[in-house]
Amino acid sequence: MSKLIDLYKSLKEQDSNTLYLFKSGIFFIFIDDDATTVSPILNLKLTFLNQSTQKCGFPINSLDKYLRLLDNTPYKIKLIDDSSNVSYNIRDFNINKNSVDLLTLISTIDVENLSVKEAYDFISNIKESAEKILKEVNLDE
Repeated sequence: MSKLIDLYKSLKEQDSNTLYLFKSGIFFIFIDDDATTVSPILNLKLTFLNQSTQKCGFPINSLDKYLRLLDNTPYKIKLIDDSSNVSYNIRDFNINKNSVDLLTLISTIDVENLSVKEAYDFISNIKESAEKILKEVNLDE
């Protein structure tokens, strides 16, 4: 975990005002001062990552819930996926996630065995997903 702590310290040196949310296995965690700040807001229990570093977090499947809560705070949040060395703000993370979900939906459809109704529903779902992504992309423009 010292690699994670080193990355955290390096990021905080670059931008001390941002809170960093790390993907760590099947959890997302805040560490050190960020954990202390976020814990009471999200009602997450503080525990120890090591003898001197606190952490708080939640399972990956709760990400959407916590991103909605974090989006309503005055804090600038960045998600860090250390496995791919990618850093996202909440908006860009959601756009990327929704884009991947849409592409996964498209790539897994069995076009040979669709009824006309299923094909229509599939196209309708794609349209709704694409509109959602475009709305997120255009929020700041």
